[in-house]
This record gives sequence, C-alpha cells and structure tokens, in this order.
Amino acid sequence: MKNPYLLHIFCPTKNVSPFDINMAYEARYDAVIPHSDVTLDDIRPLTQDTIFSRGPTGVKRTGIFIGGRDFGLALDMLDEARKSMVPPFEVSVFVDPSGAITTAAALMACVEWWVRKRKKGDLEGKNVQIFGGTGPVGVCAGLLASQCGAKVTLVSHQGAAVAQALADRYNARFRTDMRGGDSSSEAASGSLIAGAEIAIGAAKAGVCVLSEKLLKQARKLMVAADVNAVPPTGIEGVGVHDMGKPIAATPAGAAGIGALAVGNIKYKVHTRLFKKMFEAKKPLYLSFPEAFQVAREIVSSSLK
Repeated sequence: MKNPYLLHIFCPTKNVSPFDINMAYEARYDAVIPHSDVTLDDIRPLTQDTIFSRGPTGVKRTGIFIGGRDFGLALDMLDEARKSMVPPFEVSVFVDPSGAITTAAALMACVEWWVRKRKKGDLEGKNVQIFGGTGPVGVCAGLLASQCGAKVTLVSHQGAAVAQALADRYNARFRTDMRGGDSSSEAASGSLIAGAEIAIGAAKAGVCVLSEKLLKQARKLMVAADVNAVPPTGIEGVGVHDMGKPIAATPAGAAGIGALAVGNIKYKVHTRLFKKMFEAKKPLYLSFPEAFQVAREIVSSSLK
C-alpha cells in the first residue's frame, strides 16, 4: 500500500484495548500498530522511531495514540512524546486511557447542558460530588468541572485521606482546587449528598454508590449522572438510556443522565478526535481540554 495512514498505539498494559483499535479503523487509518507493556522510558525511542521513519511528508499520515488504564501515567506519556518531537518530524498524539478522557468529557458536557437547561447558569460555583472520584473517569471529570469553576469533591469509599491525597496531586499539576470526600459509610455519603447540586457516579462497574435512600436527602440536587451501565447501576433510579429524565427519589426532581446516554456522546467524541488527527495539517496534541471542547460542540448540536 502506497502512502498509508498509520496509527501507533502505545499502551503500558499487557493488552491493547480492542475498543481503541476498532475506533482507529473507524477513523479510516489504514493500519493500527499496537505496542504493549510500554514504559515511560520507552516513549522517547518509540516516538522518534515513529517520526524519523516516514520523512517530513509521511509524518502527516502518522499518529500516536496513548492508552492504558493509569490517567496520570498516560498524561506523562503524552508530555514525553511531545518533548520527543523534532520538527518538521512531528506527529499528532491523542491520549485516552481506558476511554476515561472521552467519557469524562462527554459526561461533563451533558451535565453542563442540563444545568443550563434548568436555567441554573453553568458549572461556576456549583457543588459537584463525584462518587468513585479517585478512578480515571472521576479524576478527569473533576478536573474539567474544577476548571469550569465548580466546587469539586472527589469521593472515595477508601476515605477522605486517600481522596484528598489524589486531589492534591492533580491540584498541584493543573492548579485546580478539588477536595477529597469520604463515602466509606452510608452516613458519610449522606452528609456529602445533602449539599450536592451535581452528583456523579464514576465507581467501578456493578457498584451502586447512591441509593434511593441517599437521594432522598439530596435536597439541592439538580443533575445526577452515572457512567456505570452494569447492573446494579451506580445511581439508583437512573436508567442507562436516560437523558434528563427526572429522578423520582430526589426532592427537586433532579435530571438523570444514564451511562449509555453518556456513552453515545463519548463514542462521537472519540471518533471526532481520531478524525481530527487523521485530517490535521499540523500536529495536534489531544487530551481532556480538547475532548471537552468537542463534547460541548456535539452536545450543543444533538441535545435541543
């Protein structure tokens, strides 16, 4: 094949996600080359092998995708790949470990849209509680909300100290102001949800973090979004396909956003970012700010 479009996937885990490979082919890459068990030290030589092998013209038909499951490590790999470029030998790089970035971008774009739909302004100043907040989707959603001016709490069943340590790590890196919260007991979760205006379920699959009993205490809650599609869902009473359906247990009839509804937007974000890389005339570096921008555009055009 002459002048093929090539995508190299750098992944620190044993297996490269079939989801990412499939999405890359959907974006019209001619060949997708997986590299597993990649360490941070491997990024420079792999990147430079990628860029120098195709010449200044060929790099325009070449991309790098960084996967894995560790959000912080993936961002470190993105930074290292960028520093390894030698213009004009430079390719686009897209980072999305476990789909966390595109999922969080879709999630927060939907939440933001429904806050505005309820005529409550935007995310500025809103009390956002992210249950399962120490996972990659939770952390990324927290960063996006915090950068929009929200008061963000990353909530963990391991306790506030664990959550605060992670919040401190990302606050220092991105100049945000997230806090840690405790959901190790029903009482602890109840004290948090009572003041929440936005609640997000980002825990692992099959774990319910907000029961109807807890939701009845959420007097200020206006939007609740869940990313867990595996029964039981993360937020009781939120259907996987819900997009704004009032949650019966909540005092103010909070708008519920389900996992598959978020997933539909996430899929479009993922696809569009790959296509941006594919079509770019100049190298792009795509992370959560770029994903959020695209998600907002998609939500604005699809939800009316």
